[in-house]
Amino acid sequence: MDAVFEQVYGELQRLAQHHLKSERPGHTLSATALVNEAYLKVASQDRARWANRAQFFSVASTAMRRILVNHARDRTRQKRGGKAERVTLESIEGSGDLVSEDRYEEILTVDRLLGGLAEVDGRAARVTECRYFAGYTNEETAEAMGLSVVTVKRAWRLARAWLARELSQENQGPEPSGA
Repeated sequence: MDAVFEQVYGELQRLAQHHLKSERPGHTLSATALVNEAYLKVASQDRARWANRAQFFSVASTAMRRILVNHARDRTRQKRGGKAERVTLESIEGSGDLVSEDRYEEILTVDRLLGGLAEVDGRAARVTECRYFAGYTNEETAEAMGLSVVTVKRAWRLARAWLARELSQENQGPEPSGA
């Protein structure tokens, strides 16, 4: 594993920079720290066998996403006593160029919704991980997942529409009784 890590360190560093690109300025995790934490998670999977390079980077990207989500969850608890803020469709439309400076609640909401999306369409959920969390372009996502760019665009459209519907339902709140 150490030999593999040395060979792919530069690519992992680039992946970590993509993940951190849309984080707030002054994030407490650096790209190097994120790579190192992801390495510890991936290396601890002693039975893991990767079929190809894309699968390895997918596992590493998922580990980075989980690290950032856990970091956001911890920071939200510390800063706001766990109170969540509203997330809007506009904040996820830009796929990396997100509106709010402090995105902790947004990251947690999208991460939570990703499980439901995976049940509806696993490919769309994986594309969302690449586009939203890793900041990949359609082309980079297609390469990482071994798909065509057209397929990635279609999955990303589906994911954004599904997420928009879910966010809209959450933001409307429960239906008033007796109406």
